[in-house]
Amino acid sequence: MNGPAAPAILVSGARKVYQPAPWSASRTAVEDVSIEVPQGAIHGLLGPNGAGKTTTLKMLLGLVLPTAGSFEVLGKPSRVPANRAALGFLPEQPYFPSQLTAIQVMRLYARLAGVSSESRAARSSELLERVGLERHGHARLASFSRGMLQRLGIAQALVGSPSVVILDEPASGLDPVGQRDVRNLMLDLKAAGTTVLLSSHQLSEVEAVCDRVSILDRGRLAAEGRLDDLLNIAGRTSVRVSGLPEGLPAAVSGMTDDVAVSGGVWVFSVRDDQVRSVVDVIDDAGGRLLAVAPKRESLEDYFTRLLERPAPEAEVAR
Repeated sequence: MNGPAAPAILVSGARKVYQPAPWSASRTAVEDVSIEVPQGAIHGLLGPNGAGKTTTLKMLLGLVLPTAGSFEVLGKPSRVPANRAALGFLPEQPYFPSQLTAIQVMRLYARLAGVSSESRAARSSELLERVGLERHGHARLASFSRGMLQRLGIAQALVGSPSVVILDEPASGLDPVGQRDVRNLMLDLKAAGTTVLLSSHQLSEVEAVCDRVSILDRGRLAAEGRLDDLLNIAGRTSVRVSGLPEGLPAAVSGMTDDVAVSGGVWVFSVRDDQVRSVVDVIDDAGGRLLAVAPKRESLEDYFTRLLERPAPEAEVAR
């Protein structure tokens, strides 16, 4: 009988202390960070600038030597180079030789990723098309915009058909269409069973695609869990109704909070134990119930409130 599948990513007790010189003061960039990402999930890694996100990713990738901690990918130590073959990585600011063309870069990375010589051309062309660069394959990168270079970076991260993809700010430099394309790409990867670890400042992007998030603040884990568990407001339900030209019935008005109306649609929240009564009153008044769901705050509001704490304390939602 097979046991449970190993996590796609397992970071345990990660710590990184920088000391530029023996006589200078040390600086702790990451302190006791642990992250577990199951296979086939999209996991968000959030935090303000300087929170330790990129340092944590680079320790996992073997690009920065950790002071302490263990790092695994699919159950194997990720700091062993041979075990990183299952990884694809997009750095925050991808760099490629500007004298090369996009197709030359892709074939180079395909070779480095171990793609067979007979498959490199087809794989390179396929990925350039997937990221919207099919018409620019023979253009030199010196002519590429930042957004085009970002798209190329995403393509190279996928060239080896990795089981685990780490994306550091993938939407950086992209216009709204490009950001939408990146979101759809991540969802496609998840549907195909690929695990994605996403580090991003685009909170709307994270909220749209991630199953769980880990939030770092000042090098420590400040919160971790499913988005619904972190964002749902206990004891409150959000209600959307239409078909009330005279406004909310008086019997409902006294129970509502956070009332907003636009285009004839009313949105408000009530206590969980009042939902049945409110629905009955709306129905009797001829209104149309559009949605009833747990009330939740935006990820932006949650993120801001969390980081306003004087000292982060880990919040874990199961």
